[in-house]
Amino acid sequence: MKKIVIALTMMLAVSVAFGQQETQKKEMEKRMNGPVITFKTTSHDYGEVYQGSDGSFSFLFTNTGNEPLILSKPRSSCGCTVPSWPKEPILPGEENKIKVTYNTSKIGTFNKSVTVYSNAKNKSTVVLRIKGKVVPKPAEALPEKETGTGVAPINK
Repeated sequence: MKKIVIALTMMLAVSVAFGQQETQKKEMEKRMNGPVITFKTTSHDYGEVYQGSDGSFSFLFTNTGNEPLILSKPRSSCGCTVPSWPKEPILPGEENKIKVTYNTSKIGTFNKSVTVYSNAKNKSTVVLRIKGKVVPKPAEALPEKETGTGVAPINK
C-alpha cells in the first residue's frame, strides 16, 4: 500500500511540475506579443580608415515580433556620428537597417554610440557602437624618371 501511495505522490508531483512549465511558457508568449527588435550585431569595428573616406556602416535588424515595429529618432553620442533609420513601420518578419555614418575628417581614434528608441517589447532602447582609428591618407608619389647610366638618349 505504501508503494502505491508513494508512486501516486510522485506522479502528482511530476504532473504539477509540467503544468507549471506550460503556464510559464504561455505567460512568456503573452508578454512577447507585440514588436520585437533583433539585431544581427550591435557593434562595429572599422579598424583603420583613411581620413576623408566613407565612414558608413549599416546595422541590420529584424522585427521578430507579431506587431509592427516603430523606431523613433535615434540619438548619437556626438555630432560627428549621424544615424539614418526607416521612418515607416517595420512589419513582423521584415528586415531593415539603421545606417550610421561617422565623419572621418578628424585623425585619431573614435568610440561612438547611437541609442535607438522603439516600441519593441524586448528592448525599448538599443545602443549601437562604432569604433576605429582614422589615419592620414598615404602621400601620392609621382613616378620617378629613370636616369640610369649607360642609357643612350633617344633623338626625335
